[in-house]
Amino acid sequence: MLSSTLLKGNRHIVRAATSRYYFSTGPAVVFDLSGSFQTHNLETAPNETTECSKDELWNMFELMYTMRRMEITCDNEYKARNIRGFCHLYDGQEAVATGILQALDEKDSYITSYRCHCIALARGGSVKQVVAELFGFEDGMTKGKGGSMHFYNKKHNFYGGQGIVGAQVPVGAGLAFANKYNTPPGERMPVAIGCYGDGAANQGQIWEAANMASLWKLPMIFCIENNQYGMGTSIDRHSSHSDYYKMGNHIPGVRIDGMNVLAVREGMRFVKDYCASGQGPMYVEMMTYRYHGHSMSDPGTTYRNREEIAFTRSTRDPLEFVKKCLVDAEFATPDELKEAEKRIRKDVQQQVMEAKESAKPSMDSLFEDIFAKDLVSRSGSEFPPHIRMPDYAKSFWIDGKPE
Repeated sequence: MLSSTLLKGNRHIVRAATSRYYFSTGPAVVFDLSGSFQTHNLETAPNETTECSKDELWNMFELMYTMRRMEITCDNEYKARNIRGFCHLYDGQEAVATGILQALDEKDSYITSYRCHCIALARGGSVKQVVAELFGFEDGMTKGKGGSMHFYNKKHNFYGGQGIVGAQVPVGAGLAFANKYNTPPGERMPVAIGCYGDGAANQGQIWEAANMASLWKLPMIFCIENNQYGMGTSIDRHSSHSDYYKMGNHIPGVRIDGMNVLAVREGMRFVKDYCASGQGPMYVEMMTYRYHGHSMSDPGTTYRNREEIAFTRSTRDPLEFVKKCLVDAEFATPDELKEAEKRIRKDVQQQVMEAKESAKPSMDSLFEDIFAKDLVSRSGSEFPPHIRMPDYAKSFWIDGKPE
């Protein structure tokens, strides 16, 4: 049985499949998130309850289901040889990206690994743009020239899509530095989040980025999407320290149930508030799971068995969790959810058909978007008004001679 129902006074309380309770407060529902968080080196913690309205929950479900259908479609198109090269799918991890994006806003910078299709979709993209990019067509998000691992959307502060393991994290620290640098002193800063997998967590460049972020108190979120396997190797075999949220040593950390989109949203609200207020960076570990292999060339069953995947699907699937919340909160009926799924499947299919009608990039376009068109400042001034120039009086060298 997926749930049991209790009555307490005038409140209708439901025990969810995750053994958590929630109750109606009118147009919204309060969810109990007890057990969803673990903290490191922190005196406070994320709230163990969160309020969610019908519209908010429906929007999360629709985005997550669109992600799921898009990735399943990419799987089929890859097998049909319409998508070539590398292709890393995100199904199973939809709650992580969706919850993060619910907590952040578009002033915050987002950069991630090569498992980036769904983040590109949520950060200003469409299924057509994502799939066309995978086909290598000019209607793609980067005009067919980036491919699976290099999505990008500057307008929405989404910086990719990085093909090298862990390379996005120091770039993310650079984005955090820019956010701090461009924020007038005393004001809250936009944050930057750099997402990477457990397999990248021991990269040296991440340690260096964390050191600088801590020294300069950058608004940087080091987000480990722990899907339990680094390529084809379990976390117990590839990392001597698998409590990834503690890997920042003195840098505070939070571990979040990454299969519960509400926990991700509430946890990331806490993290953003901490980092944006000038207290420095934070490590975040999302406990999640990928259903596909590491990439399309990996069947995903040589280092784990099918029973493990099936068990996770049946007990912890992030989509089923959201659907259950909608039904139990009386925000939707099972039939309404089926109709929504049918509508989304049809829309994804239609956008894929439109993507296939796009053309390949022209040869001339291959030489565009490489160099800056001009070096004129867009803001009208060379530096922001609060520029912090060097204090030459404190410099070791004065007038070419040591002090």
